Amino acid sequence: MQCNEDGELEDASSLTHFIFRSLKAKLVIPSLNICIVSNSIYCCKDKYTPINFKMQTPTNITIKGILGILMSCLDEMNKNRVISLGMGDPTAYSCFTTTDLVQDSVVQTLESHKFNGYSPTIGLPQTRKAISEYLSKDLPYKLTPDDVYITAGCTQAIEVAISILAKPNANILVPKPGFPIYELCAAFRNVEIRHFNLIPEKGWEVDLDEVNALVDQNTVAIVIINPGNPCGNVYTYQHLKKIAETAKKHKILVIADEVYGHLAFGENPFVPMGVFGSMVPILTLGSLSKRWIVPGWRLGWFVTTDPNGIFKMLRTLSA
Repeated sequence: MQCNEDGELEDASSLTHFIFRSLKAKLVIPSLNICIVSNSIYCCKDKYTPINFKMQTPTNITIKGILGILMSCLDEMNKNRVISLGMGDPTAYSCFTTTDLVQDSVVQTLESHKFNGYSPTIGLPQTRKAISEYLSKDLPYKLTPDDVYITAGCTQAIEVAISILAKPNANILVPKPGFPIYELCAAFRNVEIRHFNLIPEKGWEVDLDEVNALVDQNTVAIVIINPGNPCGNVYTYQHLKKIAETAKKHKILVIADEVYGHLAFGENPFVPMGVFGSMVPILTLGSLSKRWIVPGWRLGWFVTTDPNGIFKMLRTLSA
């Protein structure tokens, strides 16, 4: 990471990673009025001079905490607007609310006093049944409740997906740009992340040539985020089929992150990756958060869209 002659970071996309590195020299981020000196972050009165105020940067600070520090130092006089693409929370805007029917259903459930005890680890049977029926509407085959596992939002579904694929020297292919939680979860499991580029000139399609170059004998899966986060792209049936064919060729599975499913803008309709489950096994991840505008309810799912039953044939081997 280097600065140009104006003291600006040449690669802003690596900013968070850059901050976590051991810094020995003074560096400046003028647009945010920030100076970084010897592992500490300072607010600056100008491009090169830190003032006598040091922001607290504890060693256990999270990525979101770092971004919060950066956002708090924005120059209010600077007319260049900063838009955060880090979190898709529709409730942050008053024009987006869930329906009364959804809220009334939750109230009725609470007032019934029937669901105050522990639920099964994989979720209530009626919940799993409802999700399997909902997802089956867009598939050429029927899912069963046994294919569905309830999670605490889609983030836990990502954690589960990576944890069950973790093995010595394993690597997973992840889109760039994409959703940073994959990198975080992989780090905890010692799984290597390999980034493949999305092609902006082609509607952020996957660079399949690069995918072919990245795959090796330790690659276990490829992550496909559709509709895209953060780019908002929606893949065509034809492109998803090519992705499935590529995964089949390399004998890897597909992690289909469809948390924004059916939130499709533009000409392309949303097509679930599970449509190609007969070609290659798919792990479908989703939640109530976006489409039903209730991210705080933390209800997600992890679904094996795998009509050939390949997942059921797998066994865990220990050396």
